Amino acid sequence: MQHPAISTLGQLIEAGYTAKTVKEEVRHNLIRSIQEKQSPFKGILGYEDSVIPDVERAILSRHNILFLGLRGQAKTRMAREMVSLLDEWIPVIAGSEINDSPFAPISLYARNLLAEKGNDTPIAWLHRSERYGEKLATPDVSVADLIGDVDPIKAANLRLSFADEQVIHYGIIPRSHRGIFVINELPDLQARIQVSLFNILQEGDIQIRGFKLRLPLDILFVFTANPEDYTNRGSIVTPLKDRIESQIITHYPRTVEVSKAITEQEADVLEEQLEKVDVPDLGKMLIEQIAMEARKSEYVDQKSGVSARLTISAYENLVSTAERRALKYGSDKTMMRLADFVGVIPSITGKIELVYEGEQEGALNVAYRLLGLAIRSVFTQYFPDPQSFKKAGGQKSKPVVNPYQSVIDWFGKGNELVLLQDSNDETYRQKLYEVDGLYAAVKQYYPKADEVQAALLMEFLLHGLSEFSLISKKGVVSGGYSFADMLGSMLNIHLSDEDDEEEEEDF
Repeated sequence: MQHPAISTLGQLIEAGYTAKTVKEEVRHNLIRSIQEKQSPFKGILGYEDSVIPDVERAILSRHNILFLGLRGQAKTRMAREMVSLLDEWIPVIAGSEINDSPFAPISLYARNLLAEKGNDTPIAWLHRSERYGEKLATPDVSVADLIGDVDPIKAANLRLSFADEQVIHYGIIPRSHRGIFVINELPDLQARIQVSLFNILQEGDIQIRGFKLRLPLDILFVFTANPEDYTNRGSIVTPLKDRIESQIITHYPRTVEVSKAITEQEADVLEEQLEKVDVPDLGKMLIEQIAMEARKSEYVDQKSGVSARLTISAYENLVSTAERRALKYGSDKTMMRLADFVGVIPSITGKIELVYEGEQEGALNVAYRLLGLAIRSVFTQYFPDPQSFKKAGGQKSKPVVNPYQSVIDWFGKGNELVLLQDSNDETYRQKLYEVDGLYAAVKQYYPKADEVQAALLMEFLLHGLSEFSLISKKGVVSGGYSFADMLGSMLNIHLSDEDDEEEEEDF
């Protein structure tokens, strides 16, 4: 709590203020949170039974922490949430560059001021939001950036010798004294710079240009890193890792439901977009399943990982694709379509690292393949598995009516259906109703679905049948898909190949 009336050290002592170290302060506030059954890590989903308990144990042990995990696993987010465990206000000696405690000053300025004024030493109050420091490790980070250096301009202005401690310009770590300091992507820090952190973590002293200073810095260090075994940029030197007491492994969401909740929480979708575009649960499930498929795909570099940012940006693009169509036709309301996933492809290609086989396949083809796998996985959650009817059909004692047979037969008669992404809602629905048995198949399992919902499920059923190789599907240049008979499409391919050969012979 801030005490506006307390402005001197004497008043602070009379008020009975008790000073604590940062780690004791965070530990004390965490204990209270646990007892009150409140989580200090707001907005962190999927870590309730894994990462958060590990973090709480590390804080109770007063440890420095290393978060180790792939991209997009909320490592930095976890570190930033720790600020809520700090006391809201703490007293510092007024004018101090490094937030000196009135009870344990460490800088020359603070020690001299305390010796001169005693209980009349002026006190300022520092909010917890100002007690968080963060540095992204890059190859050009120097010891001067982190620890400090001699400032020749300061020495000249104050007419001081370089041997005077007052000429030191403190780096970001001393300025984070009595707070939380985070170094992101620690392996990117050059080895010689990592070495400069040894004494700060263990002994609490630093050296700046020949100055041997005993600065017992009071800092909770948090580091983040990707697994060392995949990066060519560097690694964490072993003695530094040894000084970081708790290494906590992060992970991606383990279920589609958790992943979907994260996406909805983090996606930057405007209210006016949500009023115009309806994204049903089917669309959200497909987006999350794309990421799940990518995380086990043979074409995607699993050591690099698939960030949660993929699903977030994919969801934003899906909404915008449907919104663009609604704006084009002046519609007040529209529902997402499967064809709208054409607009999601750029969110996939920019978020995955491909292995050699994936590069040979091409990023665009891999993205469409992931979308197809996602449709196949989600399809059986909405409709019966088409393969089950194939198996049942061979059992004469148990004849089973295939609900998809009418649809397959319609395409088998040579019919073709083209669904354009940019067609208006009325044309879109009319096209779907042209397919014999399609509406009946949807109504068999979703009798309460209205016209708009039924149209989406009809389109989804067509995509599902194509992924199970019962009908063919191919993209069209203008954006959308063309559905046809599987056998007819294969024959067309063979005929076109033969025509090409004849042309070559004629030539």
